[in-house]
Amino acid sequence: MNRMIVLVPLLALVACAPRRIHEEPILETGDRVEDMDAWVDAVRNQAALDQARLLDKRDSISAVALSNCEPEICAAVARGEIALGMTEAQVLAATSTTREAWAVRTSGPAAVMVPASLESAPRDVVGQVAMVQFNGGRVATYSYREAQGVRVVADAADATTEGRASALAEMLIREGDDLAARGDLAGALDRYDRASVLRPNDPLLDYRIATVLDKQLRPIEALIQYQLFLHRLELERIEAVGDAYAKLADAIAHARERVIILEKHGS
Repeated sequence: MNRMIVLVPLLALVACAPRRIHEEPILETGDRVEDMDAWVDAVRNQAALDQARLLDKRDSISAVALSNCEPEICAAVARGEIALGMTEAQVLAATSTTREAWAVRTSGPAAVMVPASLESAPRDVVGQVAMVQFNGGRVATYSYREAQGVRVVADAADATTEGRASALAEMLIREGDDLAARGDLAGALDRYDRASVLRPNDPLLDYRIATVLDKQLRPIEALIQYQLFLHRLELERIEAVGDAYAKLADAIAHARERVIILEKHGS
């Protein structure tokens, strides 16, 4: 009986004791850590060699790109910007890339280039390139990945400062419409206000801003925006007729009604 009493605590102690696992030592006594300097130098030299080869390849591409190009295309390559009418080599030169940076698919005279990796997508001086489409070996359209979506350049006007501003404004308006439909009036107003800076003379944008302010119960600001909308349309010279003007006619009628109501409310 006494032995049983003694053994129970001993067994409990053994059970609680940490288990020892035999592992092979990484280093034996007297071993020396291998000198890593030689390995680091080898990696550094290989990286420098790879970089030199990449620069040589880019230089070769640039030489081909600039060997026979029109002045406008040469200027675009020199400033690092994709342009309509470029060849593939000129696109690579403008983006300082090689073909390994792209995934390319072809179908007859058409070809499409997209980034091989979104984490290191090619860029030109304008922004991150989303896609380049070729027709007959020349750039037909190209697009940029931007915060509000993908902006497409399909003609020369799209590539100008005004064209970029108009495209960005359109994306902001679409985003604002979506937010307004989901009930996020503050977000919608933010997008519309930003779009109005890029597109300052858009009556329907004024109307969008007015309706959001009206829904937010901000009568004075809404009244001003409704009046601005009506003023810009120069109603005395506009007749809203036909399907093409149906949406505008509804906006005019609603704006007139809200002006009357808001003016009475403010008096």
